[in-house]
Formats: sequence, structure tokens, C-alpha cells
Amino acid sequence: MIPISIGQDWNLVSRTILPIIDQWGIVPGTDGQVGLSDTVQSLFFSPKAPTAGGFIWGAGPVFLLPTATDKLLGTEKWGGGPTAVGLVQKGPWTLGLLANHIWSFAGPSDRADINATFIQPFVTYTTPNAWTFALQTESTYDWEGDQWNVPIAAQIAKLTKIGGQLVQFQAGPRYYAASTDTGPEGWALRFNVTLLFPK
Repeated sequence: MIPISIGQDWNLVSRTILPIIDQWGIVPGTDGQVGLSDTVQSLFFSPKAPTAGGFIWGAGPVFLLPTATDKLLGTEKWGGGPTAVGLVQKGPWTLGLLANHIWSFAGPSDRADINATFIQPFVTYTTPNAWTFALQTESTYDWEGDQWNVPIAAQIAKLTKIGGQLVQFQAGPRYYAASTDTGPEGWALRFNVTLLFPK
């Protein structure tokens, strides 16, 4: 996440997600696929100071970019819509919710249109030596297919520096409580690397 000052009171926060996927047994009749998936680029306009009650929020546009290196790893669609995030920090605890909605507006006509709502409630606990323990869901509702995808994830993260760059490494299991017809089922493992640019 990269905050960019746009005045005395406001930041523009850029959040880019570019997944690297290694999957097998997901698409019938094929072997596994490894590569990049689609990029989700979010831009949040956010006040620099929390509210009097300690609430931090941001809102803006989100974009879907067809960057997948394999057609089975992405949608081949361009998309966009609104996004928002809100959270409260109380000591070592953080409680919040991130959401967006993406509609596709361009791409091959033989690929499925996108009309999806993403909801990510989360709670985290951070220790004094920068370990973070998180519990969250990353639920997506597909309005075209009338289906939910609901992975529940527990993750452990460590904040450190590589050179002068702040980096967070995060890993943990997830369980798919609900899945689309062609989506993953059961247990999975996720590993994240996040570059941080605090102000």
C-alpha cells in the first residue's frame, strides 16, 4: 500500500494485488496451472487523521486488469467499480471491513461477464515485536452465477526490513466454507508478501 499526500488533510492510498497462483485439480480435463492472475488495483481517498472515535476510512475506485499469464488463471476482462475500507485500532487490536464491487466493461465476448461483490471483514492482533495474527474471510458473491465463494483464513505475519524497505511476510491456511461450481474446495495454503510505504 502506497499513501500519496494530496493536500493538508487527505491521502490517496494505492493498493495493488497481483496474485501468483499454483493450482491443480481445479479445471476438469487439464493439468495444473502456474502463473500470474488478474491485477486488482484499488485507490482510496482517505483523511490523514482518524475521527474522534479512532475510526479510519477510505473510499474510491477499484479496477480489474487482465494480467493473467494463462487464460485459466484469469478472466480476460477489464473491470471497475467502487471500493471502501473502514477500521478501528484499539491497542494491539484492529477490527475492520474492506469491500468492493466490480463490473466488467471490456474483454472477449466468449468469456463470462463479471458482476461481483467482494467483502473482507478482518480482525488482527499485533505483538510488540511486529508479529501479527489475523482471522478473516474474503467472500465474493457472483451476481451472474448467483453463487458465493467464502474462504475463511487464519494467518500469521511478520513485519521486517530488507535494506530500507518495510516488508510484511504472511502465511496461513484457509478453508472454503462455500465455493462456486468451478471454484476451489476444502483446504488451501496462502503466502503473501506486502511492500509497505508508511508516512
